[in-house]
Amino acid sequence: MSDRIKPVIEQGAVYSRQEAAEALGISLSTLKRLIKNGHLRVSKPNGMRRVFITGESILAMLSDTAVERGA
Repeated sequence: MSDRIKPVIEQGAVYSRQEAAEALGISLSTLKRLIKNGHLRVSKPNGMRRVFITGESILAMLSDTAVERGA
């Protein structure tokens, strides 16, 4: 078990891909797959490589993909 504490996902905050992956406890490649498959909404201003992920988007994805206990 890890002693590392995951950051709390704040609804009004904006996260980089790396920060979002760390907050969710997943790899960067898994996060990129979630974005590519449309599970996680992001903002990407024209002409920029940087992607912005809102806390609302992360929390919505978690809510939309929740599974029932025992599934």
